[in-house]
Amino acid sequence: MDIRLEGIGHAYDKIEVMRGIDLEIPAGQILCIVGPSGCGKSTLLRFIGGLERPDRGQVLQIGAPPPGCLNPLTYIFQDFALLPWRSVEGNVSLVLEDHGIPEAEARERIADVLARTKLTEFAKALPKQLSGGMKQRVAIARALAVTPAVMLMDEPLSALDSQTRELLMDDLVDLWTRQPFTAVYVTHNLAEAVRLGHRVVVLSRRPGQIREVVEIDRPLEERGFGDAELEAHQRTLWNLMREEARAADAELLHV
Repeated sequence: MDIRLEGIGHAYDKIEVMRGIDLEIPAGQILCIVGPSGCGKSTLLRFIGGLERPDRGQVLQIGAPPPGCLNPLTYIFQDFALLPWRSVEGNVSLVLEDHGIPEAEARERIADVLARTKLTEFAKALPKQLSGGMKQRVAIARALAVTPAVMLMDEPLSALDSQTRELLMDDLVDLWTRQPFTAVYVTHNLAEAVRLGHRVVVLSRRPGQIREVVEIDRPLEERGFGDAELEAHQRTLWNLMREEARAADAELLHV
């Protein structure tokens, strides 16, 4: 299933936060969204996910979701959003409980996503027993359990330290390489964007508009820490953003 954004615009009270967003998100790609603070990255993600409606334009879902899809659009948040009294497998099973699927199928889905996210041996553990990186793996497994058409990822690694972030990026690449998925990934971290994104959308400062779409053709599995080509892409993104990021920062300081 593809996602198409046509003429998206929005304002809060009299403040225009977004203007004229046209964008295609093809199935099987990870699209990263970057831009200065306050440019509307997370707002755009909420429009795609249907949590809010834009004042102007429309978000279209083109084509059928994948076989076995229980929830076409699924969120992954930076704060993990795990239930502390449920085990790892209990947190994953939560998203299956209202779909009326047979118990055997639910067990099969849970076992599959725990294996794919390297969590099988931690199935009975509680969130308090897990590191931040492991908690985010549980959140990813929970999202994968419903076989989503598109995963909507809002700063999913921002609460983690740099080493854990690198490990989780490796895990996401491994997941995508073994079974490609579609994702819209919002981040402030340009290193994450060039490591994970097939395309990186650069939004302007408010009102957010698409300033440029940077294509990164190199296969995900060939990208790594300290890669000169990725660092060049990162510099390109920063050069596009630098002055507007400085202006947005000064603007926020005076609010």
